[in-house]
This record gives sequence, C-alpha cells and structure tokens, in this order.
Amino acid sequence: MQNLISLWSQWNFQKKAVVVMATLLMFGAILGLSRMAGRTDYALLYAGLEPAAAGQVIAALEQQGVNFEVRGNSIHVEAARRDALRMQLAGEGLPSVAAGGYEILDGLSGFGTTSQMFDAAYWCAREGELARTILATPGIRAARVHIAQALGQPFRREARPSASVTVTTAQGSLSAAQARAFRHLVAAAVPGLLVEDVAVIDSVSGLVQANESGPDASGTDPDRVSLLRRNVERLLVARVGPGNAVVEVSLDLVTDREQVTERRFDPEGRVAISSETQEKSGTNSESAQDVTVASNLPEGDATAGGNSQSQTSETRERTNFEVSETRRELLRNPGGVRRLTIAVLVNDIGAPAPDGTITWQPRPEAELATLRELVASAVGLDETRGDVLTLKSLPFEPVPEQGSLAEAGALSGLGPFDGMALIRMGLLALVTLLLGLFVLRPVLTARAQVGLRDGGQPLALPGQHPEDSGDGMRVIHGEIDDGPFPALSGEAEEVPADPVERLRRLIDQRQAESVEILRGWLETGEERG
Repeated sequence: MQNLISLWSQWNFQKKAVVVMATLLMFGAILGLSRMAGRTDYALLYAGLEPAAAGQVIAALEQQGVNFEVRGNSIHVEAARRDALRMQLAGEGLPSVAAGGYEILDGLSGFGTTSQMFDAAYWCAREGELARTILATPGIRAARVHIAQALGQPFRREARPSASVTVTTAQGSLSAAQARAFRHLVAAAVPGLLVEDVAVIDSVSGLVQANESGPDASGTDPDRVSLLRRNVERLLVARVGPGNAVVEVSLDLVTDREQVTERRFDPEGRVAISSETQEKSGTNSESAQDVTVASNLPEGDATAGGNSQSQTSETRERTNFEVSETRRELLRNPGGVRRLTIAVLVNDIGAPAPDGTITWQPRPEAELATLRELVASAVGLDETRGDVLTLKSLPFEPVPEQGSLAEAGALSGLGPFDGMALIRMGLLALVTLLLGLFVLRPVLTARAQVGLRDGGQPLALPGQHPEDSGDGMRVIHGEIDDGPFPALSGEAEEVPADPVERLRRLIDQRQAESVEILRGWLETGEERG
C-alpha cells in the first residue's frame, strides 16, 4: 500500500488521469457486460389484444410468478417459457375473445327467458362463433360479425337476411380472395343468407369488393390467367424441356352487366283460338190488286189481283286469332373474354462445340409454327375477336450459380439463449483480460521518471556523468567510482575519504533516486531468477 501511495505521489497529472479513466472504463465495461450476460431474452407472447383480454393474461402471469414485459399493445415473456405459457393459458381459456360463442346459451335458464331473449342470445352466439372461425385464419388479428335477421312478419315474405364482417389484419390489407372466402363462410352458416348480401370491410382499406363472377376491378381473372399459363407451360415443357419456356397471358374480360328483354310478334304465325257463327232467316207474304176505273165507282167491281211472298236468309261467322309472340330475356354477366394476348418465349437450341463451349442457334421456323398452332389450340385463340399470339425463340441468360449450403454450426445445439450467453461471457472475459494486461499493468509497473528542474544541472551519483536518454530525461545508472564528490549545493562541502560514508551521505540527501535504483536492482534480479 505504501508503494502505491509513493507511486501515486510521483506521477504527474496526465498519468493520474490516464489511470483513473482506465479504471473507470474497466469497471464500466465489466458492469455492462455483466448486465448483458445476466439479461433475460424476451419473446412475444400475445399482441393486439383488447384491454380486457390483455388484463386477464397479465393477471394470470402475475399469479404464476412469471417475468413479463408490456411493450405497447404486446406482452413479452421469457423466450424459453413462451410456448409452455401459451399452452397453459389456452387451457385456462385465455386470452378470451370479446364476443362469446354458444356458451352464451348456457347462461340462459328456462324460467324468465322469453322467446325474444333467446333469439337475441342465439344470434349473438352465432356471430361470436363466426368471429372465432375468422380469427383462426392466419394474418387476422381481430374480427367482428353482424347478422341482420329479418323478423317474421305475415305481410313481408321476401325479406332476406344480410350480414357484415369487419376484420383487422396483422399487416397489410385484406385480399379479394380472403374476402370471398369470408362471404361464403358467413352465407353458408346463416339459413337464407345469400353471398351477395354479405359485406366484408377491412379496417384499413375499407369495403373489399369481392365479385363472385370472377374478374376483379382491373378486368382480369387471376385464376383463369393462371390456368391458361399452366396449360401452355405444360404443353411447351413436353417439347422444349423444363425451364426453357416462359409464358405470359393477358386476359381482358367483360366487366359490364347487361340485361336484354325482347318481345317479337309473328303475323304469319296466326292461331285461331275461337270461332262464332250466326244464321238468320225470314219469310214475307203480300197480296196485290189491280187498280181500274170500275174500282173507283160506288158500284164498281174491282178485279182481285194476285198474292206475293218473299223469303230472306242471313249467315254471320266471326273467328278470333292469336298472333304468335316471342319473349326473350338475356342476362350477360361479367366474365366474358373480350381480348386474349399471349406471349411465349422459348430458349434457343444449344449445340456443343469441340472445345467444350455451347453455341446457341434459333429454333427452326417449322418447329415454331407447330408450337404456335398448339398454343393457339390450347387457349382457344380467336383472331376475329382480336386475340394476339406472339411466339419467339431467343437465347436465355445462364442461371447464376447458387451459393454453398448453409449448415448448422457447432453451437447450434445450445439454442439461441445459451449461445448468446456464452458469447457474452467470452466478451466479458476478453475485455477484462485486455484492460488488465495492456492498460493497468503497464501503468502500475512503470518506473517513476524524474524530470530536470528548469535551469538546473542534472544529478548523478559519484563517478558517473548524466546521459541524455533522448526524451529530455536524465538516466541514473547507480554505479559508484572513486572520483571527486560533486557539490550538491552552491557551497563547497568536505568529501569523506571512506566510500561507504560517501554513499550513506548521498543516500540521505537523494532518497528518491536511491529508492528507484534499489527497485531497479530488485526487478532485474527477479527477471534473471
């Protein structure tokens, strides 16, 4: 301890600052690495839970004494216990979803429960079950289902139920394919509910348009395009080989919905539907007399004339005809092909040269024409509709070489937590060793160097001359001869004749230099031993 105090008193301010800073840095590094080595790795347990469900999970973790962290709307636990905790919490029914399922009906008792109450609970339970099914889909974080069931009314027989589904995805937005699946799911679970009466709403992008007829808003059908591409590629692979053909299909579909009602009359196609006949006949008789002069006299005798008789007959017939009528209703749904465009690129034929190189040559025109006919037949090409087929033969770029296979390392069996712990402990030991060897040991074992006073003469033992060490400091060798004893002050001093006495007096007057000389002798002896 005395030596350390002596060394500390001999060091200048710069050396003291270096020692203090090195000590602080070493202890700081040791403390930081110790905290890193003892820190526990946390993994995500649940995220995006509702406040009530998250509170239940936290209460269960606290009851079990599990270390956890809450970061925003997510709960993190120790990575080693994450999977076991999930299974244990699931056994306890946690986390519970906001909407209940059919267990709601268990709380209803027969006494005091009206039919309206039971119907409301039944539809609420069905909505909860549908929401649970939708939540089981990967990528769906939250889901709510609302069913509007029409009440039974005697004068409204055509009232249909409807439903709406609101979903929140973990990332991105809901795709049209998922929306169609959810619509079919809800429609199949509710009696009388049609697919077009189900609305799917994404909490990020809004209403999701999921047309059941096939084409989307861009006028194309991904399923049909994939089917056509797959058929053409399978056909070409049989000839050119796998990886030697690329097919791209562009399908322009009709997206308009049209309904045509036609009514046509055919005057030539008459049909008698009724016939009415009316007959009428009659007879009329008249007597005729000749008028003369005698018939005008009082006593004259008129000559009687003859009698006349007439007969009439009338027949009337009426026939009703129905004119032939044709009624036609035509409904054109979206999905018809408006235009089809296909681009096919096949690889050239490689011919190996004698030197080992491969020369690529285009395929013959006869082969390309045959392939073009096959592709046109496979996709149903109609040039009158405006369909276009382009087939070319060009050399493909070589496939880049793949890298080496990544294999598990020696520490892979320790798992992520144990491997990191070993790395941290190794870093801690390395930093401690480096600080101890290259910082503290050289500073603590360095010799104290004594500088010259300003304007003074260098000090030396008798018989020695000071030598410049190159950095402005004087080196004392510590050897004694019988030369004259130098003056230690401005006044003349009597020099003893005995060398031992002279050495004793010199040690008394220059104790610091003597101690350094003795320490140097001791260290030299230790190194030799």
